[in-house]
Amino acid sequence: MNTEVLADLGKLLLRAVLGALILLHGIAKLQTGVAGISSNLAHAGFPGAVAYLVYAGEIVAPILLIMGLWTRPAALVVVINMVVAILLSHPGQILSLGRSGGWAIELQAMYLSAALAVALLGAGRFRVGGRQGRWN
Repeated sequence: MNTEVLADLGKLLLRAVLGALILLHGIAKLQTGVAGISSNLAHAGFPGAVAYLVYAGEIVAPILLIMGLWTRPAALVVVINMVVAILLSHPGQILSLGRSGGWAIELQAMYLSAALAVALLGAGRFRVGGRQGRWN
């Protein structure tokens, strides 16, 4: 296998795993609602209705990532979603270590970093969104 195919397989793996893992959070939000997020946003001075944007970041964007359709914008939506999640739900943990010695927000940082990597790398050749285009 040539290096271009391997690179594209790596991009597929990265965006598919990121999309699937974030989508699981979105499915949970569909089941439980966004009341907790809404109260966090209201506490921070934002309208509680903004919480419904989490569905874009945790359902729509991950599905687009998995498909490889509008990959770069979808990844940027996940980046924004993760930055907001970190700032709203984990501000006191940003400079802290967890109980096991790792960074307290390492999972959130990994999602954020992976989404940023997908936004920079694009979808690769294994995608629904066509062979060319700046959105993929």
